[in-house]
Amino acid sequence: MQKCYLALGCFWKPEETFRGIKGVVETEVGYAGGKNKKVTYEEICTGNTGHAETVKITFDESFISFEQILEYFFNMHDSTQKDMQYPDIGTQYRSEIFYENVEQKQIAEKYKNLFNEKISGNVETNISKLKNYCRAEEYHQKYIMKRGL
Repeated sequence: MQKCYLALGCFWKPEETFRGIKGVVETEVGYAGGKNKKVTYEEICTGNTGHAETVKITFDESFISFEQILEYFFNMHDSTQKDMQYPDIGTQYRSEIFYENVEQKQIAEKYKNLFNEKISGNVETNISKLKNYCRAEEYHQKYIMKRGL
């Protein structure tokens, strides 16, 4: 099993989509990339913590690769928008791939460059070492599924 951490705007819809992909074993929503180890939704909404809404994905590499996860990632949101995914605006809604190791970093950079060429050089997605990930509050977990949306 491998894990990856992806920020692509509000985490509710991407979590729901990733959860339905063959080979994805588990999803969780949380906050990553900020200054503090533990934050709340209200704190990240101020835009002062540096965290982004993030989907943590656990996947089985015998069914799906990290590259395939990134293909979904880039096609699931508008990576050309900086610090937003319309209508959500703020640094907490930025596009970012958080890597855990050198291999993930290299794959993310390669895939970003390929996607950037495909859309003529407008990708705003950040690639950063994972730091200060924390699980979001329980009411955010499986939000769409729980509400039947």
